[in-house]
Amino acid sequence: MLHVDLDQFIAAVEVLRRPELAGKPVIVGGRGDPNERAVVSTASYEARAFGVGSGMPLRIAARKAPEAIILPVDHEAYTAASDAVMATLRAQPGATVQVLGWDEAFVGVETDDAEAYARAVQRAVLERTRLHCSVGIGDTLVRAKVATGFGKPQGVFRLTAANWLEVMGDRPTIEMWGIGSKISRRLAALGITTIGELAAANPETDGLVAEFGPRMGPWYAQLGHGEGARVVDDTPWVARGHSRETTYQHDLTEPPQIEAAIRELAAQVLADVAAEGRPVVGLALKVRYAPFITKTFTKKIAETADHDVVLARMLELAGRIEPDRPVRLLGLRAEMRMPDEARDGHTPTRSGW
Repeated sequence: MLHVDLDQFIAAVEVLRRPELAGKPVIVGGRGDPNERAVVSTASYEARAFGVGSGMPLRIAARKAPEAIILPVDHEAYTAASDAVMATLRAQPGATVQVLGWDEAFVGVETDDAEAYARAVQRAVLERTRLHCSVGIGDTLVRAKVATGFGKPQGVFRLTAANWLEVMGDRPTIEMWGIGSKISRRLAALGITTIGELAAANPETDGLVAEFGPRMGPWYAQLGHGEGARVVDDTPWVARGHSRETTYQHDLTEPPQIEAAIRELAAQVLADVAAEGRPVVGLALKVRYAPFITKTFTKKIAETADHDVVLARMLELAGRIEPDRPVRLLGLRAEMRMPDEARDGHTPTRSGW
């Protein structure tokens, strides 16, 4: 199986629209104004050389790369480019495509020469979309996904059971797909700092089950080996929920301001949920206080499709916002009841923040 990942996707789309930007440091984020509160969505390789990375405040990125061209985010352009790439992947001989996001997908295929097939995929994507991609080859989805990082940019790399520990064994656990900074710290507290140590760990006797539970403990040990699913699933994605968030150019400091902002976000989220036709079963509120402290509050609610009831529960959740603390960002998320086939495990889903 293959994992196809578009190289510097958003920046590449912008360069296609503005060829004069080729070879220059390009940063995409917010409305393209580094004086506003916004973060970097992506940076070209030239901008990354200055230390600019995704999620970095735009003003800091502009300071690190003063010569960079900063552009606003254009979701419609990126969606159109992504659709063209995914259509190209689906057109490949024998391909089963599982889309992971705008810029990446798994491709399942039976072939005697995976490298040649991967190169053919790269050529097809480039010819039809003018975008470059890197391809990881693996005998599990995990190994294919991790392999792509070694192929960037524009390359092909293979990871299988045969070379997994040779390539990955000495690397820190945080470099593993599925392990973030928090999990990595919890593993380190157990004396597990590398992927090889994770692979060698006994879930029961080395503390994984005690720390992460009877399901996730063994799963992390399995992840250390690069094991996991071996089938690419092209079942259409079903949204588990919808979320919206806004970073405010000026801190919200008064309760009426905060309530108005919550109501505006709620209207957007509820419109998205109504289009799904499924009831709401849970809510989440993200609050970022000035200067940069983020809290997330969650609430399960009785299943309902009543707009007014959901709004009332959202406002109750907003009551947990600390008074007298300036707010720079608010986000709302509504979790929906999953379709019966998804609850039975047949439909892939992705969760939000």
